[in-house]
Amino acid sequence: MPEALRVERFEIPNHDGWMLHLRRTCRTPPAPSRRPLLIIPGYGMNSFIFSFHPSGRSLEAYLADEGFEVWSVDLRAQGGSKPVGEPSRYGLRELGLVDVPAAVSAVLERTQTNTGRVDLVGCSLGATLMFMYAGLHPEAPERMGSLVNLGGPLRWERAHPVVRLAFASPALAGAVPFRGTRALARALLPVLAKVPGLLDVYLNTRTTDISRAEEMIQTVEDPIPEVNRDIARWIKSRDLLVDGANLTHSMAGVRNPLLCVVALDDGIVPPETARSPLSHLGSLVREELAVGGRHGPYAHADLFLGRDAEARVFAPLGAWLLARYGE
Repeated sequence: MPEALRVERFEIPNHDGWMLHLRRTCRTPPAPSRRPLLIIPGYGMNSFIFSFHPSGRSLEAYLADEGFEVWSVDLRAQGGSKPVGEPSRYGLRELGLVDVPAAVSAVLERTQTNTGRVDLVGCSLGATLMFMYAGLHPEAPERMGSLVNLGGPLRWERAHPVVRLAFASPALAGAVPFRGTRALARALLPVLAKVPGLLDVYLNTRTTDISRAEEMIQTVEDPIPEVNRDIARWIKSRDLLVDGANLTHSMAGVRNPLLCVVALDDGIVPPETARSPLSHLGSLVREELAVGGRHGPYAHADLFLGRDAEARVFAPLGAWLLARYGE
């Protein structure tokens, strides 16, 4: 009988009013030469979805079975993270340039490997935070290994009309607080799934089994008004400005290998936008994994939850990371 997955949980301070939550998942002790792998969640979500799959192995379980030391983080206001005292207001800058560096440092302090670097997998908006760290944080070049963009944006080459409408006004997007998003998802998801095509920009019921929706929605978090405002400004200008620096332009100095996983039927982060980092990173290794099309539709959440996500996403992702050790 195979050894059970070993899951450990840690609380680490970000020194900005929050204790972040880290989860380490392993099947067996990792090889010392393997880099640890940190998965970063995105907009309105937490790390739960990386440890869950409705009909197969989760992303974490698959990678752990392949011998990786897999870490997932809940950034501030996500999952198991907790406020300390009276936290200040925050936006994308604090998530990418405070929380992500704190998580990377914590992984490198606690890893059972000895490479001194960590591979990063950014999921949806988590990929943007990964790029912020890679391009704008001074410690990043010495601490990063390979980078995987799992359906995330760098430059908004295209935005779905519904997304563009939702973020049309930065002032309005940042003025309205959201509460009870998970309860709303619990009520609406079964209803929306019955209307053909209604959920397709985010999740295809032909591709993903939603019979365990009650568990699935544990990944849902309330959006943050300041983050909404930042996203609205970003979509409007196409490029994200952080402390006056253009994030797209900063990517020219990033030399780490990059894999962009692109869902061809994604309406949240359209393919043109998800592959935008390939045109701007300075790395010599820049590859695309396109999922969907004639083999069956893949939208945003299908990358984690699709019935055959293990074969179409997890396995090639893991193989690509392993191939980078020889470069």
